[in-house]
Amino acid sequence: MKKVAFYTLGCKVNQYETNKMADLFRQSEYEVVGFDDIADVYVINTCTVTNMSDRKSRQVIHKTKEKNPNSILCVVGCYAQVSKDDLIKIEDIDIILGTNDRKEILKTVTEFNEEKVCIVNDIMNVRTYDEWGGTAYSEKARAEIKIQDGCDRYCTYCIIPYARGPVRSRTMEDIYNEIFMLAKTGIKEIVLTGIHISSYGKDISKEIRLIDLLEKIQDIPGIERIRLGSLEPNIITEEFVNRISKISKACNHFHLSLQSGCTETLKRMNRRYTSNEFYEIVKLLRNAIPEVALTTDIIVGFPGETEEEFSETYTFLKMINFSKMHIFKYSPRKGTPAATYKNQVDGNEKEIRSNKLMELSDINEKAFAENYIGREIEVLFENEFEGHTTNYIKCVATSKKEINKIIRVTPLEYKDEVLIVS
Repeated sequence: MKKVAFYTLGCKVNQYETNKMADLFRQSEYEVVGFDDIADVYVINTCTVTNMSDRKSRQVIHKTKEKNPNSILCVVGCYAQVSKDDLIKIEDIDIILGTNDRKEILKTVTEFNEEKVCIVNDIMNVRTYDEWGGTAYSEKARAEIKIQDGCDRYCTYCIIPYARGPVRSRTMEDIYNEIFMLAKTGIKEIVLTGIHISSYGKDISKEIRLIDLLEKIQDIPGIERIRLGSLEPNIITEEFVNRISKISKACNHFHLSLQSGCTETLKRMNRRYTSNEFYEIVKLLRNAIPEVALTTDIIVGFPGETEEEFSETYTFLKMINFSKMHIFKYSPRKGTPAATYKNQVDGNEKEIRSNKLMELSDINEKAFAENYIGREIEVLFENEFEGHTTNYIKCVATSKKEINKIIRVTPLEYKDEVLIVS
């Protein structure tokens, strides 16, 4: 039996697609092994969201063939889509596939005859969601479900619309069927993911949106939790909040990608909302959904971000009081408008601002979690000791628990960024 190994960089969508590719190979009687093992085929599923992502992809590429010089090395995904000309020059790479061409991987490997193959079609011409591959990615208690691909927001710092193409939504029927199948295997929680899930349905019909999908999958037997991936803030309207608050399986955790708390900075980012509008969105959610957790992403040091603009962001974040913030230092991404902007912020200043926000995030996260000490809560255990609440607080148990089961426990203390539970 031949062996194939996978290495995945980047987001949950990439992980989902890696597992789709892995299942194609399993169906063709390949054994899927660890990336450090000796394999006949190595597949690197790349990320290109930052220059650092490109660098990490190249580092993995350059080390891979050392394990087995006679192996077939496949480089696929977002970095391959936007930088195929650079990858073609790397001698070790045998096969290059773009983001919408990964479905060809088994066929391309099977037919490979030692001559380099590059299949990277123009992603901007792809207009429909492409169903391919085998079973969905799933852990023992949670499964990622990809519901759409592509993005048309064109934030000035982001290369992803050029790597992933236009918005393409998966049909509700296909999503429902995959979740229904996973529920039969015992999966209790599903996470709806995609490149820009807030755009779900807009390419299919004026009558179909993300909230309609949530209402459709609410009644699938066996599924007890429905979790959402990152959301564009503008999707949160009174109608959306009223409807999702009636979906009992929807987790009370929303990751709203803010990026800056300063309206002027948001304008340069092309984020399409103001800080005041975001504040009203937060009020809607907190008024309607009990004990809701709000998390976010923040970029510091965006071109032109003055000390006054950063101070405005800091004050705004302190007021919003997110339960957790992911802080990123702006890095110019070749091919994006922001990379050409003047007034790039000094690296040392970015570090100072990043540290200040990470400190605030740690304070907020600790306070949010400690609020549950001594109160009985429900935790879905993904292994014998670790699990999460509906609002995504990580919990570690003092004794073994049954895997893939929602258990009522009592938090004892907050330690090392987790709740210790009985």
